[in-house]
Amino acid sequence: MCERDFDAVERALAAVPRQGYSNEGYFFPRAWSQAVAAFAAGNSDAARSFFALARAEVEKSLQDQPDYGESFALLGVIDAALGRREEAIREGRRAVELLPLNQDSINGALAMGYLAVIYCWTGQKDLAFEQLKRTVGIPSDITYGQLRLHPFWDSLRGDPRFEQLVASLAPAQRGDEKAQ
Repeated sequence: MCERDFDAVERALAAVPRQGYSNEGYFFPRAWSQAVAAFAAGNSDAARSFFALARAEVEKSLQDQPDYGESFALLGVIDAALGRREEAIREGRRAVELLPLNQDSINGALAMGYLAVIYCWTGQKDLAFEQLKRTVGIPSDITYGQLRLHPFWDSLRGDPRFEQLVASLAPAQRGDEKAQ
């Protein structure tokens, strides 16, 4: 997806189990994967349909576990994609609240990253940059490569603040290491 090779994305989607998958305690319905792939490909109608399906599944999981931060984070991103701005921000903030770093450094950092995506997708650029700065300051999956290539951040590209943040995370060049 980061290479914008959508034939490869389609092949990868074929491998996603019908029941979805989990990663670090986050459960991703198959429809989530389909939605993100459609989003990255610029197919907004398909993305919206798949996000709506994923939303129903994630919302159902919250009925069983009403304080499951990981589900709130995912629901927030989905709601951001669906244009449900207030709900998305509230859900993303709730996820961060339920997953404090001092209790769950891995999932808490993931929730912080998803909150940055939520702010980005809801047009809250200033909040997105604040959240990104916090998140890149801790061990997280928000890395130079992820920011530089992942479609989640496309709406921030070209903003000098984003370009500066990405550049600040760039690996040192071998020549630079010797000069220092």
